[in-house]
Amino acid sequence: MESAELLKKYNVAAPRYTSYPTVPFWDIENFSADEWLNRVVKTYAIHKDDGISLYIHLPFCESLCTYCGCNTRITKNHSVELPYISAVLGEWRMYVDALQEKPKLKEIHLGGGTPTFFSAENLDLLISCIMQNASLATDAELSFEAHPANTTKAHLTTLYHLGFRRLSLGIQDFDPKVQFLINRFQSPEQVAQVTNEAREIGYTSINFDLIYGLPGQCIEGLGRTIKDVIGMRPDRIAFYGYAHVPWLKPGQRHYTEKDIPAGDAKFALYQFGRKLLSDAGYEDVGMDHFAMKSDPLFQSMASNKLHRNFMGYTSQHTHLIIGLGVSSISDSWTAFAQNPKTVEAYLDKIAKQLLPVEKGHLLTDEDLDVRKHILNIMCRSNTAYSDRIPEEVHQRLLPLLQDKLISLTEKEISINSRGKSFLRNVCMAFDEKLWLRQPKTQLFSSSI
Repeated sequence: MESAELLKKYNVAAPRYTSYPTVPFWDIENFSADEWLNRVVKTYAIHKDDGISLYIHLPFCESLCTYCGCNTRITKNHSVELPYISAVLGEWRMYVDALQEKPKLKEIHLGGGTPTFFSAENLDLLISCIMQNASLATDAELSFEAHPANTTKAHLTTLYHLGFRRLSLGIQDFDPKVQFLINRFQSPEQVAQVTNEAREIGYTSINFDLIYGLPGQCIEGLGRTIKDVIGMRPDRIAFYGYAHVPWLKPGQRHYTEKDIPAGDAKFALYQFGRKLLSDAGYEDVGMDHFAMKSDPLFQSMASNKLHRNFMGYTSQHTHLIIGLGVSSISDSWTAFAQNPKTVEAYLDKIAKQLLPVEKGHLLTDEDLDVRKHILNIMCRSNTAYSDRIPEEVHQRLLPLLQDKLISLTEKEISINSRGKSFLRNVCMAFDEKLWLRQPKTQLFSSSI
Protein backbone atom coordinates (compact mmCIF):
# COMPACT_ATOMS: atom_id res chain seq x y z
CA MET A 1 0.00 0.00 0.00
CA GLU A 2 1.39 3.41 -0.94
CA SER A 3 1.85 6.20 1.60
CA ALA A 4 -1.09 8.19 0.21
CA GLU A 5 -3.39 5.22 0.73
CA LEU A 6 -2.07 4.68 4.25
CA LEU A 7 -2.71 8.33 5.01
CA LYS A 8 -6.34 8.10 3.91
CA LYS A 9 -6.83 4.96 5.95
CA TYR A 10 -5.17 6.12 9.19
CA ASN A 11 -5.67 9.88 9.15
CA VAL A 12 -8.31 9.80 11.88
CA ALA A 13 -8.93 11.85 15.01
CA ALA A 14 -6.47 10.50 17.58
CA PRO A 15 -5.06 11.56 20.96
CA ARG A 16 -1.41 12.64 21.23
CA TYR A 17 -1.07 10.36 24.27
CA THR A 18 0.83 12.58 26.65
CA SER A 19 -1.19 10.63 29.22
CA TYR A 20 -3.48 7.67 29.64
CA PRO A 21 -6.36 7.98 30.16
CA THR A 22 -6.55 11.07 27.97
CA VAL A 23 -8.27 14.09 29.52
CA PRO A 24 -11.71 13.67 27.83
CA PHE A 25 -12.00 10.21 29.41
CA TRP A 26 -11.10 11.11 32.96
CA ASP A 27 -13.50 9.87 35.64
CA ILE A 28 -14.05 13.25 37.24
CA GLU A 29 -17.02 12.10 39.32
CA ASN A 30 -14.86 9.95 41.60
CA PHE A 31 -12.09 12.53 41.95
CA SER A 32 -11.50 14.90 44.86
CA ALA A 33 -8.78 17.42 45.67
CA ASP A 34 -8.20 15.71 49.02
CA GLU A 35 -7.61 12.32 47.44
CA TRP A 36 -5.40 13.93 44.82
CA LEU A 37 -3.18 15.45 47.50
CA ASN A 38 -3.12 12.11 49.29
CA ARG A 39 -1.84 10.43 46.11
CA VAL A 40 0.82 13.14 45.71
CA VAL A 41 2.11 12.55 49.24
CA LYS A 42 2.17 8.75 48.80
CA THR A 43 4.05 8.91 45.49
CA TYR A 44 6.52 11.42 46.89
CA ALA A 45 7.24 9.23 49.90
CA ILE A 46 8.14 6.32 47.62
CA HIS A 47 10.07 8.20 44.93
CA LYS A 48 11.39 11.37 46.56
CA ASP A 49 15.01 10.34 46.16
CA ASP A 50 14.50 10.33 42.39
CA GLY A 51 13.35 13.96 42.45
CA ILE A 52 10.17 15.50 41.02
CA SER A 53 9.30 17.50 37.92
CA LEU A 54 7.86 21.00 38.07
CA TYR A 55 5.86 22.56 35.23
CA ILE A 56 4.90 26.25 35.50
CA HIS A 57 2.32 27.61 33.08
CA LEU A 58 2.77 31.29 32.22
CA PRO A 59 -0.26 32.01 30.05
CA PHE A 60 0.16 35.63 28.92
CA CYS A 61 0.84 36.66 25.32
CA GLU A 62 0.80 40.13 23.79
CA SER A 63 -0.96 38.90 20.64
CA LEU A 64 -2.92 35.82 19.59
CA CYS A 65 -1.19 33.32 17.33
CA THR A 66 -4.26 31.99 15.57
CA TYR A 67 -2.93 28.45 15.06
CA CYS A 68 -2.25 28.01 18.79
CA GLY A 69 -4.02 25.34 20.82
CA CYS A 70 -2.48 26.32 24.16
CA ASN A 71 -4.23 27.97 27.09
CA THR A 72 -3.40 31.67 26.73
CA ARG A 73 -4.49 35.09 27.92
CA ILE A 74 -3.92 37.94 25.47
CA THR A 75 -2.90 41.26 27.01
CA LYS A 76 -0.34 44.03 26.69
CA ASN A 77 -0.81 44.94 30.35
CA HIS A 78 2.33 43.74 32.12
CA SER A 79 0.98 44.66 35.54
CA VAL A 80 -0.52 41.14 35.53
CA GLU A 81 2.93 39.62 36.06
CA LEU A 82 3.47 40.09 39.79
CA PRO A 83 -0.05 39.06 40.97
CA TYR A 84 0.20 35.92 38.87
CA ILE A 85 3.67 35.09 40.20
CA SER A 86 2.39 35.59 43.75
CA ALA A 87 -0.43 33.12 43.07
CA VAL A 88 1.92 30.51 41.59
CA LEU A 89 4.20 30.81 44.62
CA GLY A 90 1.18 30.43 46.88
CA GLU A 91 0.23 27.22 45.09
CA TRP A 92 3.78 25.91 45.39
CA ARG A 93 3.77 26.55 49.16
CA MET A 94 0.59 24.45 49.45
CA TYR A 95 2.36 21.48 47.89
CA VAL A 96 5.52 21.97 49.94
CA ASP A 97 3.43 22.12 53.12
CA ALA A 98 1.70 18.87 52.13
CA LEU A 99 5.05 17.15 51.47
CA GLN A 100 6.38 18.50 54.80
CA GLU A 101 9.85 19.06 53.39
CA LYS A 102 11.66 20.81 50.57
CA PRO A 103 11.54 18.48 47.55
CA LYS A 104 14.40 17.80 45.18
CA LEU A 105 13.64 19.05 41.67
CA LYS A 106 14.89 17.01 38.74
CA GLU A 107 13.12 19.04 36.07
CA ILE A 108 11.66 22.53 35.73
CA HIS A 109 9.89 23.66 32.59
CA LEU A 110 8.36 27.07 31.93
CA GLY A 111 5.60 26.83 29.33
CA GLY A 112 2.87 29.05 28.03
CA GLY A 113 1.58 31.25 26.69
CA THR A 114 4.82 33.12 26.36
CA PRO A 115 7.14 32.80 29.37
CA THR A 116 9.28 35.61 27.94
CA PHE A 117 6.23 37.89 28.22
CA PHE A 118 7.43 38.20 31.82
CA SER A 119 10.38 40.49 32.48
CA ALA A 120 13.74 38.94 33.28
CA GLU A 121 13.50 40.44 36.78
CA ASN A 122 10.13 38.82 37.43
CA LEU A 123 11.28 35.43 36.13
CA ASP A 124 14.23 35.73 38.50
CA LEU A 125 11.81 36.44 41.34
CA LEU A 126 9.62 33.46 40.40
CA ILE A 127 12.39 30.88 40.18
CA SER A 128 14.39 32.23 43.15
CA CYS A 129 11.32 32.00 45.38
CA ILE A 130 10.50 28.51 44.10
CA MET A 131 14.02 27.42 45.01
CA GLN A 132 13.67 28.77 48.56
CA ASN A 133 11.42 25.75 49.10
CA ALA A 134 13.31 23.19 47.01
CA SER A 135 16.73 21.88 46.04
CA LEU A 136 18.06 20.96 42.60
CA ALA A 137 19.17 17.46 41.70
CA THR A 138 22.72 17.31 40.39
CA ASP A 139 21.41 16.18 36.98
CA ALA A 140 18.39 18.52 36.92
CA GLU A 141 17.22 19.82 33.56
CA LEU A 142 15.76 23.33 33.46
CA SER A 143 14.14 24.55 30.26
CA PHE A 144 11.83 27.29 29.00
CA GLU A 145 9.79 28.16 25.95
CA ALA A 146 10.43 31.50 24.28
CA HIS A 147 9.14 33.72 21.49
CA PRO A 148 12.12 34.74 19.30
CA ALA A 149 10.65 38.22 18.81
CA ASN A 150 10.64 39.18 22.51
CA THR A 151 13.43 37.11 24.08
CA THR A 152 16.16 39.45 25.28
CA LYS A 153 19.73 38.82 26.33
CA ALA A 154 18.59 39.70 29.85
CA HIS A 155 16.09 36.80 29.73
CA LEU A 156 18.77 34.40 28.56
CA THR A 157 21.39 35.56 31.06
CA THR A 158 19.04 35.64 34.04
CA LEU A 159 17.63 32.17 33.43
CA TYR A 160 21.10 30.76 32.73
CA HIS A 161 22.34 31.96 36.11
CA LEU A 162 19.32 30.27 37.69
CA GLY A 163 20.37 26.93 36.17
CA PHE A 164 18.50 26.84 32.86
CA ARG A 165 20.43 25.16 30.04
CA ARG A 166 17.74 24.31 27.50
CA LEU A 167 15.79 26.76 25.39
CA SER A 168 12.84 26.04 23.07
CA LEU A 169 12.04 28.62 20.38
CA GLY A 170 8.64 28.64 18.72
CA ILE A 171 9.26 29.21 15.01
CA GLN A 172 6.53 27.28 13.14
CA ASP A 173 7.32 28.73 9.67
CA PHE A 174 9.26 31.64 8.17
CA ASP A 175 7.04 31.96 5.09
CA PRO A 176 5.50 35.51 5.18
CA LYS A 177 2.15 34.25 3.84
CA VAL A 178 1.90 31.62 6.57
CA GLN A 179 3.02 34.07 9.25
CA PHE A 180 0.30 36.50 8.20
CA LEU A 181 -2.42 33.84 8.39
CA ILE A 182 -1.30 32.55 11.79
CA ASN A 183 -0.43 36.02 13.14
CA ARG A 184 3.01 34.86 14.24
CA PHE A 185 5.97 36.96 13.13
CA GLN A 186 9.68 36.37 13.59
CA SER A 187 12.47 36.49 11.06
CA PRO A 188 15.37 34.06 10.58
CA GLU A 189 17.65 36.90 11.68
CA GLN A 190 15.82 37.27 15.02
CA VAL A 191 15.96 33.53 15.63
CA ALA A 192 19.65 33.38 14.73
CA GLN A 193 20.41 36.24 17.11
CA VAL A 194 18.66 34.57 20.06
CA THR A 195 20.25 31.21 19.21
CA ASN A 196 23.75 32.64 18.96
CA GLU A 197 23.37 34.64 22.17
CA ALA A 198 22.12 31.58 24.01
CA ARG A 199 25.09 29.52 22.87
CA GLU A 200 27.54 32.25 23.77
CA ILE A 201 26.02 32.42 27.27
CA GLY A 202 26.36 28.65 27.68
CA TYR A 203 23.05 26.97 26.79
CA THR A 204 23.75 23.38 25.80
CA SER A 205 20.48 22.32 24.13
CA ILE A 206 18.36 24.48 21.85
CA ASN A 207 15.08 23.28 20.39
CA PHE A 208 13.11 24.77 17.48
CA ASP A 209 9.38 24.11 17.09
CA LEU A 210 8.15 23.72 13.50
CA ILE A 211 4.64 22.88 12.32
CA TYR A 212 3.53 21.26 9.07
CA GLY A 213 0.03 21.62 7.67
CA LEU A 214 -0.36 25.30 8.58
CA PRO A 215 -2.70 27.50 6.52
CA GLY A 216 -1.04 28.75 3.36
CA GLN A 217 1.90 26.38 3.74
CA CYS A 218 3.51 24.88 0.64
CA ILE A 219 6.46 22.63 -0.15
CA GLU A 220 8.61 25.50 -1.41
CA GLY A 221 8.02 27.71 1.64
CA LEU A 222 8.54 24.86 4.09
CA GLY A 223 11.75 23.95 2.29
CA ARG A 224 13.09 27.47 2.72
CA THR A 225 12.15 27.44 6.40
CA ILE A 226 13.86 24.13 7.08
CA LYS A 227 16.93 25.22 5.12
CA ASP A 228 17.20 28.31 7.35
CA VAL A 229 16.63 26.18 10.45
CA ILE A 230 19.26 23.61 9.51
CA GLY A 231 21.73 26.44 8.98
CA MET A 232 21.32 27.40 12.65
CA ARG A 233 21.90 23.79 13.79
CA PRO A 234 19.49 23.52 16.73
CA ASP A 235 20.13 20.45 18.87
CA ARG A 236 16.49 19.36 18.70
CA ILE A 237 13.58 20.02 16.37
CA ALA A 238 9.93 19.33 17.14
CA PHE A 239 8.10 18.91 13.81
CA TYR A 240 4.40 18.76 14.64
CA GLY A 241 1.32 18.36 12.54
CA TYR A 242 -1.00 21.35 12.84
CA ALA A 243 -3.99 20.52 15.03
CA HIS A 244 -7.09 22.14 13.53
CA VAL A 245 -9.60 22.31 16.38
CA PRO A 246 -11.65 25.49 15.79
CA TRP A 247 -14.44 24.15 18.00
CA LEU A 248 -11.96 24.46 20.88
CA LYS A 249 -9.85 27.39 19.64
CA PRO A 250 -12.02 30.01 17.88
CA GLY A 251 -8.89 31.92 16.82
CA GLN A 252 -8.39 29.23 14.19
CA ARG A 253 -11.41 30.63 12.39
CA HIS A 254 -9.18 33.50 11.24
CA TYR A 255 -8.77 31.33 8.13
CA THR A 256 -10.89 28.61 6.56
CA GLU A 257 -10.41 24.94 5.76
CA LYS A 258 -9.65 25.99 2.18
CA ASP A 259 -6.41 27.57 3.41
CA ILE A 260 -5.24 24.40 5.18
CA PRO A 261 -3.25 21.67 3.41
CA ALA A 262 -5.15 18.43 3.86
CA GLY A 263 -4.91 14.79 2.88
CA ASP A 264 -2.09 14.03 0.47
CA ALA A 265 -0.87 17.65 0.52
CA LYS A 266 -0.38 17.61 4.31
CA PHE A 267 1.31 14.23 4.26
CA ALA A 268 3.63 15.42 1.48
CA LEU A 269 4.71 18.32 3.70
CA TYR A 270 5.49 15.88 6.50
CA GLN A 271 7.44 13.48 4.29
CA PHE A 272 9.35 16.34 2.67
CA GLY A 273 10.28 17.96 5.97
CA ARG A 274 11.20 14.67 7.59
CA LYS A 275 13.56 13.80 4.72
CA LEU A 276 15.27 17.19 4.88
CA LEU A 277 15.85 16.79 8.62
CA SER A 278 17.09 13.23 8.23
CA ASP A 279 19.47 14.23 5.43
CA ALA A 280 20.84 16.98 7.72
CA GLY A 281 21.76 14.47 10.43
CA TYR A 282 18.72 14.65 12.69
CA GLU A 283 17.52 11.35 14.15
CA ASP A 284 13.87 10.36 14.67
CA VAL A 285 13.03 10.40 18.38
CA GLY A 286 9.63 9.02 19.33
CA MET A 287 6.86 10.93 17.59
CA ASP A 288 7.30 14.35 15.96
CA HIS A 289 10.78 14.91 17.42
CA PHE A 290 14.23 14.96 15.87
CA ALA A 291 17.58 15.37 17.60
CA MET A 292 21.28 15.38 16.92
CA LYS A 293 23.13 12.33 18.26
CA SER A 294 24.93 14.59 20.71
CA ASP A 295 21.68 15.73 22.39
CA PRO A 296 20.43 14.08 25.61
CA LEU A 297 17.03 13.39 24.02
CA PHE A 298 18.57 11.11 21.39
CA GLN A 299 20.92 9.57 23.93
CA SER A 300 18.03 8.76 26.27
CA MET A 301 16.21 7.04 23.40
CA ALA A 302 19.33 5.07 22.46
CA SER A 303 19.67 3.86 26.07
CA ASN A 304 15.93 3.06 26.40
CA LYS A 305 15.43 5.84 28.96
CA LEU A 306 13.23 8.15 26.89
CA HIS A 307 10.08 9.24 28.72
CA ARG A 308 6.87 11.05 27.74
CA ASN A 309 4.57 13.08 29.96
CA PHE A 310 2.33 16.14 29.81
CA MET A 311 5.37 18.24 28.88
CA GLY A 312 6.14 15.97 25.91
CA TYR A 313 9.28 13.89 25.43
CA THR A 314 11.98 14.18 28.08
CA SER A 315 15.23 12.54 29.07
CA GLN A 316 14.13 12.80 32.73
CA HIS A 317 11.82 10.20 34.25
CA THR A 318 10.02 11.14 37.44
CA HIS A 319 6.92 9.65 39.03
CA LEU A 320 5.62 12.99 40.28
CA ILE A 321 4.96 16.07 38.16
CA ILE A 322 3.51 19.11 39.88
CA GLY A 323 1.93 21.60 37.51
CA LEU A 324 1.61 25.17 38.79
CA GLY A 325 -0.51 27.91 37.27
CA VAL A 326 -3.70 28.18 35.26
CA SER A 327 -4.72 25.00 33.34
CA SER A 328 -1.58 23.10 34.44
CA ILE A 329 -1.86 19.33 34.70
CA SER A 330 -0.14 17.38 37.45
CA ASP A 331 0.65 13.66 37.55
CA SER A 332 1.30 11.59 40.66
CA TRP A 333 1.53 8.43 38.51
CA THR A 334 -1.59 7.01 40.13
CA ALA A 335 -3.67 10.16 39.61
CA PHE A 336 -3.96 13.24 37.38
CA ALA A 337 -5.22 16.70 38.32
CA GLN A 338 -5.83 19.85 36.31
CA ASN A 339 -6.07 23.45 37.50
CA PRO A 340 -8.85 25.84 36.39
CA LYS A 341 -8.57 26.98 32.77
CA THR A 342 -9.25 30.68 33.38
CA VAL A 343 -6.92 33.07 35.15
CA GLU A 344 -9.79 34.47 37.23
CA ALA A 345 -10.88 31.06 38.54
CA TYR A 346 -7.28 30.13 39.32
CA LEU A 347 -6.56 33.36 41.20
CA ASP A 348 -9.84 33.06 43.09
CA LYS A 349 -8.94 29.62 44.47
CA ILE A 350 -5.50 30.82 45.54
CA ALA A 351 -7.03 33.88 47.23
CA LYS A 352 -9.27 31.51 49.19
CA GLN A 353 -6.20 29.44 50.11
CA LEU A 354 -7.60 26.42 48.27
CA LEU A 355 -5.48 24.05 46.24
CA PRO A 356 -6.45 25.17 42.72
CA VAL A 357 -7.51 21.79 41.36
CA GLU A 358 -10.58 21.72 39.14
CA LYS A 359 -10.80 18.13 37.90
CA GLY A 360 -8.80 14.94 37.75
CA HIS A 361 -8.68 11.17 37.47
CA LEU A 362 -7.64 8.38 39.84
CA LEU A 363 -5.96 5.62 37.84
CA THR A 364 -7.12 2.03 38.26
CA ASP A 365 -4.81 -0.98 37.97
CA GLU A 366 -6.15 -1.48 34.45
CA ASP A 367 -5.39 2.16 33.61
CA LEU A 368 -1.81 1.74 34.83
CA ASP A 369 -1.33 -1.37 32.71
CA VAL A 370 -2.61 0.32 29.55
CA ARG A 371 -0.54 3.40 30.35
CA LYS A 372 2.60 1.25 30.52
CA HIS A 373 2.04 -0.20 27.05
CA ILE A 374 1.23 3.16 25.46
CA LEU A 375 4.35 4.70 27.01
CA ASN A 376 6.44 1.80 25.72
CA ILE A 377 5.12 2.27 22.18
CA MET A 378 5.61 6.04 22.30
CA CYS A 379 9.12 5.91 23.76
CA ARG A 380 10.61 2.53 22.77
CA SER A 381 8.58 1.51 19.70
CA ASN A 382 7.71 -1.84 21.27
CA THR A 383 5.94 -3.37 24.22
CA ALA A 384 5.44 -6.86 25.59
CA TYR A 385 2.87 -8.62 27.76
CA SER A 386 3.84 -11.16 30.40
CA ASP A 387 1.20 -13.44 28.91
CA ARG A 388 -0.54 -13.29 25.53
CA ILE A 389 -1.63 -10.03 23.92
CA PRO A 390 -5.29 -9.56 24.94
CA GLU A 391 -7.60 -10.74 22.17
CA GLU A 392 -9.39 -7.40 21.77
CA VAL A 393 -6.06 -5.56 21.44
CA HIS A 394 -4.80 -8.18 19.00
CA GLN A 395 -7.87 -7.74 16.80
CA ARG A 396 -7.43 -3.97 16.70
CA LEU A 397 -3.78 -4.40 15.73
CA LEU A 398 -4.43 -6.76 12.80
CA PRO A 399 -5.04 -4.02 10.19
CA LEU A 400 -1.76 -2.37 11.23
CA LEU A 401 -0.01 -5.73 10.89
CA GLN A 402 -1.50 -6.30 7.44
CA ASP A 403 -0.25 -2.87 6.35
CA LYS A 404 3.25 -3.73 7.66
CA LEU A 405 3.27 -0.90 10.20
CA ILE A 406 3.96 -3.27 13.10
CA SER A 407 5.30 -6.74 13.85
CA LEU A 408 3.51 -9.11 16.22
CA THR A 409 4.40 -12.18 18.22
CA GLU A 410 2.25 -13.92 20.79
CA LYS A 411 3.36 -11.45 23.47
CA GLU A 412 5.12 -8.53 21.77
CA ILE A 413 4.27 -5.58 19.51
CA SER A 414 7.02 -3.70 17.65
CA ILE A 415 6.83 -0.68 15.36
CA ASN A 416 8.31 -1.18 11.90
CA SER A 417 10.16 1.65 10.15
CA ARG A 418 7.05 2.18 8.01
CA GLY A 419 4.93 2.58 11.13
CA LYS A 420 6.86 5.41 12.80
CA SER A 421 4.47 7.97 11.28
CA PHE A 422 1.47 6.18 12.79
CA LEU A 423 2.35 5.84 16.48
CA ARG A 424 -0.89 7.48 17.57
CA ASN A 425 -2.90 4.94 15.56
CA VAL A 426 -1.01 2.05 17.17
CA CYS A 427 -1.63 3.44 20.65
CA MET A 428 -5.34 3.67 19.95
CA ALA A 429 -5.44 -0.14 19.85
CA PHE A 430 -4.62 -0.21 23.57
CA ASP A 431 -6.96 2.65 24.54
CA GLU A 432 -9.80 0.86 26.33
CA LYS A 433 -11.50 4.11 27.35
CA LEU A 434 -11.69 5.26 23.73
CA TRP A 435 -13.20 1.97 22.52
CA LEU A 436 -15.69 1.73 25.37
CA ARG A 437 -16.92 5.32 24.96
CA GLN A 438 -16.68 6.25 21.31
CA PRO A 439 -17.05 10.06 21.25
CA LYS A 440 -20.07 11.47 19.44
CA THR A 441 -18.20 14.63 18.55
CA GLN A 442 -14.59 15.14 17.47
CA LEU A 443 -12.34 15.53 20.52
CA PHE A 444 -8.90 15.18 19.00
CA SER A 445 -6.91 16.48 16.06
CA SER A 446 -6.12 14.25 13.06
CA SER A 447 -3.31 11.76 13.53
CA ILE A 448 -1.28 12.94 10.50
